[in-house]
Amino acid sequence: MCGRYALALRPSQIRRLLEQDNMPMAEWPEDDGGEEPRQSYNFAPGYHGVVYRADTPDWGAGPRRDEHGDATTTASDKSDTQTPTYKMQTMKWGLVPFWTKRRPDYGSLMKTINCRDDSLSSPGGMWASMKGRKRCIVIAQGFFEWLKAGPKDKVPHYIKRKDGRLMCMAGLWDCAQYEGPNQDTTDKVYTYTIITTDSNSQLRFLHDRMPVILEPGSKAMQTWLDPARYDWSPELQSLLKPWDGELEIYPVTKDVSKVGNSSPSFIIPIDSKENRSNIANFFSNAAKKQQAKKSEVKTEETSAKGIVPKTEPVETTLISPMKRKLEENHEELLSKTPKATKREQPRSGKISATKNVGKSPVKSKDTSGSHKITKFFANSA
Repeated sequence: MCGRYALALRPSQIRRLLEQDNMPMAEWPEDDGGEEPRQSYNFAPGYHGVVYRADTPDWGAGPRRDEHGDATTTASDKSDTQTPTYKMQTMKWGLVPFWTKRRPDYGSLMKTINCRDDSLSSPGGMWASMKGRKRCIVIAQGFFEWLKAGPKDKVPHYIKRKDGRLMCMAGLWDCAQYEGPNQDTTDKVYTYTIITTDSNSQLRFLHDRMPVILEPGSKAMQTWLDPARYDWSPELQSLLKPWDGELEIYPVTKDVSKVGNSSPSFIIPIDSKENRSNIANFFSNAAKKQQAKKSEVKTEETSAKGIVPKTEPVETTLISPMKRKLEENHEELLSKTPKATKREQPRSGKISATKNVGKSPVKSKDTSGSHKITKFFANSA
């Protein structure tokens, strides 16, 4: 944790919400300026997200230091003595230390998307040059965690603040510039990591780690971002603890598990009527569509083909041309057939297969072409 979160807002929307929470800024990315962050309901490592930090030089807060670690303060470097200003900046998720000279592969980037709080408590280590001078806030709407439901089955859950406000996660940032024949030596690469701590009681059933969440505009946040505090201290370390606010946690669609997918349904409860992937809602919509089709009478189609659609009820006033033609032929046939006399009608109303009904056929006087069957056998003998 944290390996995926949601941030599908434009920079102007984020700015407005942060300023409402007493987080002013003097600089921010434009919505369509070429440096805008990525908007996604399934924000993954390597994406460009939104970071809120003190407006300091690329080396961070405090005086600039040489390769030996000695301060090289100049008049232009004394920003920590002035009233601090803050800015919102687009950075890439997955921290790349400033001393990196070649672009890291994706596997290396994945190792630095998170930073454990306990790794900051001891001196030295990878984060030593950043934790005192390059602290920031990573902005999100919420984050995802997966609950193990079986040996190979995991159910994704979405976690957000219950009050609906933006989630401000403590983080570290850095600025690197790659070198080499195949590297661009002019562009600076700004990256960040999210600091994690032990889960609180609400989230412990799902995962044992959670991001450090700070209250927007609070004293704790002001302390965390203060550029005058450029040396790591127990006070800063004490801010890295489980959040005591109220969270809302619920399962969501498994489509969020695939990187690259993004949909508003990813942050909606799986059993919600609003979620289009919900099975009950799916069949409900299908039934409504079918009913709508049944209510539409396709007059042109039925008149051209002479067939009433199966979905339409057959009305007594609607007779197809084919049926009308059959009835007319039947009436014509009856009119040409001579009516049977009373003597010719069997009493039982049934026709016998062995008994002639009515008069016997008249024998023809001309017997030249016909012989009685007894005469035939006599001649044969």
